[in-house]
Amino acid sequence: MRRVTWVIALVMCLSLVLAGCGKKDAGSVVKDLDTMLNKLDSYQGSGRMILHTGQEPQEYQVDVWYQNPHYYRISLKNDKKDITQIVLRNDDGVFVLTPHLNKSFRFQSDWPENQGQVYLYQSLVQSILLDNERQFTTDDKGYVFDVLANYQNGSLARQKIWLDKKTYAPQHVEVSDSNANVMVIVDFNQFEFSKKFEKDSFDMQRNMTSWKIETLPTMAAAPAGDAKAADAGKAGTTAASSGKAGAAGAAAGPAGATGAAAGQGASAGTAGSGAAAGTGAAAATGTAAGKDGAAGQGKAAGPAAATGAPAGQATGAGTAAAGQAAGTKAGAAAAPGAGANGGAPAAATTSNGAQSKAGAAATGTAAAVTPADAAKQKAAAQKQFGVIEPYYTPSGVKRQDVNEIKLGEEKAVMLRYSGKYNYTLVESHPQTQTVSVLPGDIVDLGYTLAVVTGDEKKTLMWTYDGVEFRLSTGDLPMTEMIKVAQAVQGEMGK
Repeated sequence: MRRVTWVIALVMCLSLVLAGCGKKDAGSVVKDLDTMLNKLDSYQGSGRMILHTGQEPQEYQVDVWYQNPHYYRISLKNDKKDITQIVLRNDDGVFVLTPHLNKSFRFQSDWPENQGQVYLYQSLVQSILLDNERQFTTDDKGYVFDVLANYQNGSLARQKIWLDKKTYAPQHVEVSDSNANVMVIVDFNQFEFSKKFEKDSFDMQRNMTSWKIETLPTMAAAPAGDAKAADAGKAGTTAASSGKAGAAGAAAGPAGATGAAAGQGASAGTAGSGAAAGTGAAAATGTAAGKDGAAGQGKAAGPAAATGAPAGQATGAGTAAAGQAAGTKAGAAAAPGAGANGGAPAAATTSNGAQSKAGAAATGTAAAVTPADAAKQKAAAQKQFGVIEPYYTPSGVKRQDVNEIKLGEEKAVMLRYSGKYNYTLVESHPQTQTVSVLPGDIVDLGYTLAVVTGDEKKTLMWTYDGVEFRLSTGDLPMTEMIKVAQAVQGEMGK
C-alpha cells in the first residue's frame, strides 16, 4: 500500500513538472523578448492595417523590412486608391517617398527610435518591456499582452498585442483610445526573422522606380516568346533606376511604352542594358526589347509611340524601320508620349525632379512625357483643383478666409484659421521634385505619413490623393496638428 502511494505521488509530481515546462508566465516571455530584441538582425513582415481614425474605415497593405543596424523600409498601400507610400531609412538619411507622384522628402532623423510605429516589431516589444503594469493572458492564437500605447498620436491609449507562442512573431495588434474604442487594427499574415535582403533593397532610387513593377501583368500568363520581353524589360528597369539609361535618350520625338496588353511581356517598353531604347522616335516593344542594346533601330525624326499587338503578335514589333510606328503594324497606333493602354502619360524623373541623363526612364506601363504633355497635365491638374476643408477645427478656432496664392509657378490655395490657435493650411498639386529639409521628423497620420519641420514655428507636410498639404503654425499643439491633418482624409475638393 505504501509503495502504491509513493508511485502515485511521483506520477503527480512528474505531471506538474511537465505541465510547468509547457507553459510560460509573463516574466519568462518578457525575458525572452528582451533577449530577442538585443539579438535582432533582420525581419520582413506584411499584413493588413485598418484605421478607424477618420469618418470611414480605411484599409492599407503594410510591408515592413528591417536590417541591422538602422535600415528600414515601410510600404503603405491603399488598394482602393492604388496609392503607395514608402518610408526609407539608410545611410543617407530618412526618406518619405510618394513614387506615383515622383515626390520625395529627405531629412536627418533618429526615426523610428524616437517614436513608435504599430507595424514595427521593435515598437511592439518595447511597449511590452516598458510597461511594468502589463496584463498577460494566453489563447489559442498565442500570448496576449495588454499594455500602454506609446505613440505620437495622443488619442491612442492602450494596445493588445498577440505573439506567436513558438517564435514570438507578431500576429495581431489592436490599438484603442481612452474610451476603449479600437482605432487601429494590424493583422500580420506573414513574418520572417533573419530575412536576407538584396544590397539595394534600401536604396532610394530603386524604391522610387520599382513600385511600378507591382502593377505589371503576371509573368506566368505570358507566352514563352513574351517571357523574353519581360526579361529584357527587367534589365531595362535596372538600367533606368541607376540613371544610366532611359527610353529615347536623344530622339527627336517622344517614345511610348508598352507592356499593358495581355501577353506582351511585363515591361516591354523599358530601355535595356544601359543603351538608348529607340535611337529615333520609335518606341520599344516586342520580344527582344532592350536585349541587344537598342530596341527599335529606326532613326526617324518623327514621333512614333508603339503599342503592342494582341497576345501572340508582339514578336518583332519593336524593330520599326524608317520611322514607321510599330504600333501601326500591330493594329493600334498610340499618340506621341501616351502609354500603350491609352492612359495619361507619366513623367519619369530622377530624384531631383529633372529628367534622367538618357532622357526619360519609361518603365512598365508609364510613358515618357514631352514638355507639351507636361503642360497639358499641369493645366488639367490646375483646372480640377478644389479647396479641401478639414472636417475638424479645434475648439475656439474659426476659418478666417481662403485665398489663391502662388508657390513658385504653381497655383495653390491657402486657408487661414484664427482664434485660440492660429494656423494656415496650404494646398497644391505638386510637380515632380525632391524636397530636402534639415532637420525634420516623421509624423504618422494613420492614413499617410507626414514630415514636420521647424521649432518655434512648425510646418507639417504630407500628400494625399494627389494634393500636397502644408500646415503651418506657431501655437497649435502637435496633437491638434495631427487631428487637423487627419481631418482631410476622405474629404473632396469644393
